[in-house]
Amino acid sequence: MKPALVLASESPRRKDLLELLGIPFSVVPAAIEEKPAPGENPKQFAIRVAREKGMEVASRVAQSVILSADTVVTIDGEILGKPAGEDDAVRMLTKLQGRRHTVLTAVCVINQVTQETFEEVDQTEVWFDAMTEAEIRDYVCRENVLDKAGAYAIQGYAGVYIPRIDGNYFNVMGLPLPLVHKLLCRILS
Repeated sequence: MKPALVLASESPRRKDLLELLGIPFSVVPAAIEEKPAPGENPKQFAIRVAREKGMEVASRVAQSVILSADTVVTIDGEILGKPAGEDDAVRMLTKLQGRRHTVLTAVCVINQVTQETFEEVDQTEVWFDAMTEAEIRDYVCRENVLDKAGAYAIQGYAGVYIPRIDGNYFNVMGLPLPLVHKLLCRILS
């Protein structure tokens, strides 16, 4: 019997994306603090947080495969997590507008049956068009950006300001499906 798949996330976007793979799963949100450690670069941070999410959920379930992920928006070496409020969202979007930034999503898959763990990171470059302050404030009022790294959702209205990406679109949404599929095939086959 194959172990049950558990998604360690409360993100509705990750749930919707994982459903596209057609693999039955349950959702058990992870409860960890997502704060960079001193000197931790964005990639290290994303990997650590994805691993900690998976391990925290693994401590509460048994005989399962746990899939966890963490998405980080980074520009100029700064990690732009979920904004603390509307003013923080405006600050982040002001920093991103008219520039290219990087989205990293670390994926961790833990197989409790075989004691195997696989971790990988997907990276996508995203270009934002220039935006006026009024456009930024309108966008922040238009969509709930407080639960999104970098204060935007590419699949929402922000997409009108994103003329180009280099990499996987689903990675920017928070779950790089090609990478997830590869890791799950490795662990569930």
